[in-house]
Amino acid sequence: MDAYLSWFFAFAMKMFNGIWMIIKNIFLGIVQIFDFPGYIDQLSQYKNNFGVIGWILCILSFIIVYAVWAILIFMLILLIRKYIRHRRTLVGNEDLLEEIADLHRDVLRLTKEKERIMAMKVGQSGLTMEQINMMFQDQNEEERPAVTAAAETTTPAATDNPNAQPANALASKRFFRLSGVDDKYEYYKAPPYDNNLTLEELCDDLRNFACSRMRLFYEVKTIRLMFAGLASTKLIILQGISGTGKTSLPYMMGKYFQNDATIASVQPSWRDRNELFGFFNEFTKKFNETEVLKRIYEATYNDDINIIVLDEMNIARVEYYFAEMLSILEMPDPSEWNIELVPSAWDGDPIKLDEGKLRIPQNVWYIGTANNDDSTFAISDKVYDRALVINLDKKGVPFDAPLTTPKRISYSHVEEMYNQAIIDHPVSQDTLDNVARLDNYVIDHFRVAFGNRIIKQLNIFVPVYVACGGTELDGLDYLLATKVFRKFESLNLGLIRDEIRGLITYMDKLFGKNVMKECYAYLERLQKMF
Repeated sequence: MDAYLSWFFAFAMKMFNGIWMIIKNIFLGIVQIFDFPGYIDQLSQYKNNFGVIGWILCILSFIIVYAVWAILIFMLILLIRKYIRHRRTLVGNEDLLEEIADLHRDVLRLTKEKERIMAMKVGQSGLTMEQINMMFQDQNEEERPAVTAAAETTTPAATDNPNAQPANALASKRFFRLSGVDDKYEYYKAPPYDNNLTLEELCDDLRNFACSRMRLFYEVKTIRLMFAGLASTKLIILQGISGTGKTSLPYMMGKYFQNDATIASVQPSWRDRNELFGFFNEFTKKFNETEVLKRIYEATYNDDINIIVLDEMNIARVEYYFAEMLSILEMPDPSEWNIELVPSAWDGDPIKLDEGKLRIPQNVWYIGTANNDDSTFAISDKVYDRALVINLDKKGVPFDAPLTTPKRISYSHVEEMYNQAIIDHPVSQDTLDNVARLDNYVIDHFRVAFGNRIIKQLNIFVPVYVACGGTELDGLDYLLATKVFRKFESLNLGLIRDEIRGLITYMDKLFGKNVMKECYAYLERLQKMF
């Protein structure tokens, strides 16, 4: 043990001596740099041989060298001071954020306390109408009368139980609009439907209606893409330049089906599902219902085609306010398409609510319009993968069409035609084999995979597109361009530019020369970016 300690002491001393030599030599180097007496002695050895030019150069050299050192020292001091200020700013910001967080928590606590106290006051039978009206001066005109009526009839005992119902029947309906839908459909009788059109006839009839009745002109391919897309997904995204009829298309479809579309203008402040469906107001004990929620609820009563338009959908982040619907619409079992509006059931709740949950019906189509400019957010891959994109990049060309009447067509009939189209026009095995080969090629050269979702959509979209009057390869072409090759935008286009030409050649080999026009046009646009 003594031998080890002796060795370790010698080992440590040798290492510390090395560290000391580094520090010592740095210090000695600095001293030598600024050893002015030494420079004077050195100059005395050579000055006798200096001429005028020698003295001038000597003085200039001395001034320049030490000016450089002065600049370096000054910059070092500035960097140190800047770092110190930066650190102080960071610390100050962290302290400020902590104070803001503390204040925010205090505000929330005080707000909840105020709401609890106000709710107790409203429940007291001795409260005057003037006092109640003063409490509700910040509430909107629609909510105030119902809540005031509730205050007049609620007893102190009832306020002890949050689920206790007011004596007034109207005030007990916390879902005012949805309860109105229940009343509307109490004696509802389904209208006669015009269920005698094929998908191809439906596309032509809808296009003629838009032309003859509304002076809107769409290519027949756009209408086919719309119906084929709605067969494979409930969400369609119409994007393109302004003035190409993006909002007009679903609006016109609502007129054609004699069931006007509900248009929800998305606002930049939309951040969660409350903007879409509404929320329960703990103070008024009522649910603030939106038109979108009302339309979804009403769709549970009928077999009509219901269209909800999310106008300017990407002016806020779609994956925020529409996140829950994206997940729900992806579930394979429609019986699981439930959203929870409130955590529990109350007496007087709408008939179609089950323990506060609403089942999203199948007969609702969601159509969003999107502009791609500086005022909007980029739509994420999560949304694009679950939707079908239809690009409206040019105005429609006017044409002549016969005067066409609107039709009331049931959703069940359209769904039956979708299912029959999948049976009658399945994707051919040769096409599926070529898609598999293309998938392997894209994975090898671009590290992008098709994914099971795209294959599933392909086996629905393409047959319905064929039933609408298109061809199998045209449908496949559009789906590949918008669902697969669109992913190339997230890659380094400079690195894949040469690979794109090889991809076009390979697709010519698989599907025929110049057949996949949508894909080629898109890939060529990517090439032109560099």
